[in-house]
Amino acid sequence: MPSYTLICPPRETSPHIAREFVATVLRVLELDRGLVDDAILCTSELVTNACVHAKGDGTVLWLAVEEGKVRVVVYDGDENPPVMRELSAESWERGGGRGLYLVDSLTEGRWGHGPDIPYGGQTHPEGKAVWFDLSVPRPAAP
Repeated sequence: MPSYTLICPPRETSPHIAREFVATVLRVLELDRGLVDDAILCTSELVTNACVHAKGDGTVLWLAVEEGKVRVVVYDGDENPPVMRELSAESWERGGGRGLYLVDSLTEGRWGHGPDIPYGGQTHPEGKAVWFDLSVPRPAAP
């Protein structure tokens, strides 16, 4: 199972860097364009949330490509779990608060959070990992 790691400092540019990292890895692996686009958007949402809401020294992004799925994990130094805010017409117009709904929809509910990050078999007692899985479409038969 190939896996890739990116350390993101607490900077405005981190979501962009994370998107480019995930896009580059998945494109080099010649994965489906729709899957790559979904992974980029979900990654952007998780890293942006970590940069905006989490305390700490930045994030660690871990990307794994397994048979049948892509998993992205974003670890940050904040123990508070992510919260899906209630959406209303007013909050929709104001913007913000929709990211986890997008992640939930694109991953078909295959996302979550916990205290561990699968990074070198280590667990981190301070902080959390937020992850998502996307199914890798099987190649069409020739």
